[in-house]
Amino acid sequence: KLLFSFSLTLKIMDSCKRLDPDECRFLLVGPSSEVPDAAKTKPPASWLSIKAWSEILSLSELKPFTGLADFVYKNVRLFERINDAAEADHEELPPPWDEVSFTTLQRMCFVRTLRPDRLCSAAADLVAEELGAEFIEPPSFDIAVSFADSTKLTPLIFLLSPGSDPVNDLLAFVETREKGQKLESISLGQGQGPKAAKLIARAVEAGMWTLLSNCHLCISWLPELERILEQLSPVEVHDDFRLWLSSMPTLQFPPLLLQNGVKMTAEPPKGLRANVLGSVLRCDPRSFEDCEKPEVYARLVFAFCFFHAVLQERRRFGAIGWSIPYNFTPEDL
Repeated sequence: KLLFSFSLTLKIMDSCKRLDPDECRFLLVGPSSEVPDAAKTKPPASWLSIKAWSEILSLSELKPFTGLADFVYKNVRLFERINDAAEADHEELPPPWDEVSFTTLQRMCFVRTLRPDRLCSAAADLVAEELGAEFIEPPSFDIAVSFADSTKLTPLIFLLSPGSDPVNDLLAFVETREKGQKLESISLGQGQGPKAAKLIARAVEAGMWTLLSNCHLCISWLPELERILEQLSPVEVHDDFRLWLSSMPTLQFPPLLLQNGVKMTAEPPKGLRANVLGSVLRCDPRSFEDCEKPEVYARLVFAFCFFHAVLQERRRFGAIGWSIPYNFTPEDL
């Protein structure tokens, strides 16, 4: 999603004549040709790799960075701070370069030379600056919005990702239905295809919802599912019928189902803010209204959500600090 937003940002900047083609080419491709004297000049410090020094020499060929390579060569110690910084993309350049009004894209070109690992963060800053923060913050998962786009003949497809399980969100959504909607589910696997077909046939007549979980585990039966959906008649299908599918991404998934279905994905939130927001949004507002001390209860819920978010963010460190590796999920909260 960040890659798409970044590409969209560059397209808009280009259409507004605010994108320098040479700077954009360097950012995306790097040195496009041999730099004069690059082979003759060694990096001025041991911490500066040959590749990084070559890119600095190439960057100096661009007008805003004229003379940068000579300055780095004579004052290389000043740039070691940037190279070692945790957030190198937010570090100021040594004087007098700190007085130059570089654009965000030009700063990205410089970040590419020393710390290419920080380009994703820099790209997010560029997108937020040009288009707004909403283009880099994933929207909260809302089944109701996707359900409103569906019909009795279009399946709703959950595209699963590691660490996410939308089934509980679906069960919670079923409980909010005023009609007392009935949901029957089955986890697909070897030999479960015929059972799933009977379940769909019964749901079509009774107007129930059917959930077929883990479709990627029953790839051989999916063409039969595609045939069943193609043969459904709008006249014979109950208006309340809905077919829900969940599957990990797989190339064997029938294209027709993907084209006709309403696709959803619930990726695990990234960052404390997104984690806390996702947990708070899952709370039932009625629990706050029914509480005798809503303010105290709200603070307690927030504290638990924040603690849970910290635990989820610790997953990047594996089992450090724990007895065994464990992925904390919303169910643990």
